[in-house]
Amino acid sequence: MSGDSAPPPAMDGLTLSDAVPEAEFSKRVLIKSILGRPDKGAGLNGQKVRIGGWVKTGREAEKGTLAFLQVNDGSSPENLQVLVKSDVYKVSDVVATGTCVHIEGVLQRPPETATQQKIELQVSNVISVGTVDAAKYPLPKSKARLPLELLRDVVHLRPRTNIISAIARIRNALAYATHTFFQNHGFLYIHTPIITTSDCEGAGEMFQVTTLINDAERLEKELKETPPPSEADLKAAELAVKEKGEAVAQLKAAKASKKEIADAVSELTKAKENFSKLDERCKLAERFRLHGGIPKKDGKIDYTEDFFARQAFLTVSGQLQVETYACALSSVYTFGPTFRAENSHTSRHLAEFWMVEPEIAFADIQDDMNCAEAYVRFLCQWLLDNCYDDMEFMTKHVDKSALERLKMVAGSKFEKITYTKAVEILEEAAKVKKFENKVEWGIDLASEHERYLTEEKFKAPVIVYNYPKDIKAFYMKVNEDNKTVAAMDVLVPKVGELIGGSQREENYEVLRQRILDLDLPLEPYQWYLDLRRYGTVEHSGFGLGFERMILFATGVENIRDVIPFPRYPGRADL
Repeated sequence: MSGDSAPPPAMDGLTLSDAVPEAEFSKRVLIKSILGRPDKGAGLNGQKVRIGGWVKTGREAEKGTLAFLQVNDGSSPENLQVLVKSDVYKVSDVVATGTCVHIEGVLQRPPETATQQKIELQVSNVISVGTVDAAKYPLPKSKARLPLELLRDVVHLRPRTNIISAIARIRNALAYATHTFFQNHGFLYIHTPIITTSDCEGAGEMFQVTTLINDAERLEKELKETPPPSEADLKAAELAVKEKGEAVAQLKAAKASKKEIADAVSELTKAKENFSKLDERCKLAERFRLHGGIPKKDGKIDYTEDFFARQAFLTVSGQLQVETYACALSSVYTFGPTFRAENSHTSRHLAEFWMVEPEIAFADIQDDMNCAEAYVRFLCQWLLDNCYDDMEFMTKHVDKSALERLKMVAGSKFEKITYTKAVEILEEAAKVKKFENKVEWGIDLASEHERYLTEEKFKAPVIVYNYPKDIKAFYMKVNEDNKTVAAMDVLVPKVGELIGGSQREENYEVLRQRILDLDLPLEPYQWYLDLRRYGTVEHSGFGLGFERMILFATGVENIRDVIPFPRYPGRADL
């Protein structure tokens, strides 16, 4: 048929159905395409392929005439065994851990004595090699594993380790699953701002965005390079303005020619500009002397001279902004980085982390809980269906219960209990079980309480709803009892709280009073109140901490190890 490209020829006598596909946009075959087959690649015996990857382990054999390499390209947790003979390439240059090889060869079944491998690659051509100085390479040269906390010191190289690469693939799968779930349910993906002027949580633990410090440092440098004018210089400039002004007046009085007057006015203008520049530099110098170059007004920093002409911060949540689209487009979600300037060094806190935040119009707290449950179950099933090999790796090397936990959540109906009922259960448990944190109505449930409910009491995920008003955010719907709000938390084994959400307060007067009751300023939230002034609607939403979902799935203990580039107090590498 005209315009159709001809199908690629079969290779080495194999039919097209047997041939392993080449990766798009890269002249190589993915190792996953070889080893991810049901036969582990045995059916590809005799096929010529090109691969590229990094040597995990390598050794010389037969007196340096042969090298055995375990090569991985990141597409799979499994390594392909590669054989390089000395007449093809210098074997000592390819055996070091971390070496990058781009090679061609023929896939062959190994001898029957090599029971672990179903297929291996006999190299016939080495296209390129990225060598490694083995004495300086910071990652282990054998199967020994560096502790995860030490890998944080080489964050640029840690993706080459088995565990971090597995986490990366799991993270990718969960991100893909997130978009798939919401797109399949008719949600629109909204990009909310990273720079904001609103504090969603009302906690004040936000990173400030400002150019005032840079401006002050630039001013200091300028004043050092070009010192401000002296008082005598300023008076001389002022006198020059006075004299030029008098000259213009005299010319006008004498009815001089237009050219003479114009020339004099030009001289006066230049004198004024010169005086203005000198005066401004004197004022800047005085400001620097008094305030270090930071502009102030009435004893406070004057943010009208900042980049955005007001205080600005890195967002702690995209929820408030995405509500504006929910109140127009109905079902929306945002998925992006958020920031918290909390000086915490625990294994559950990061300064930069990712949040998934859907918002649904015409939805109450029950709808919100149903959506959250369906979403979490979908994520778990997605990993079981699409990332099973990596989950097997995590189960073998990190948390023996990881796969079973995923299966349990994917197949469970979540328990739903009120906060009051949860406290009653915990108070009863406290009679025989010691909790570090006291249990009483009005407390914010601690992680140990959440895990007791999921791991011991119900042995299933739990959704706790209708929390005390005093421990929740201003935007949550106040219930008829005026003591609780329509808030909910999804609790899962291993990590406790995975999702926090609520029905949003749609009543203008109630929301306004809640802002005031919590001593928050009204001005930054006027736009948020407008959503209630103009066409208010019942709506609900929630936020899932993406890294917490990865902790839950993988069983990794520290959140710093499930994000590619962790940011926490004292650390922001790369």
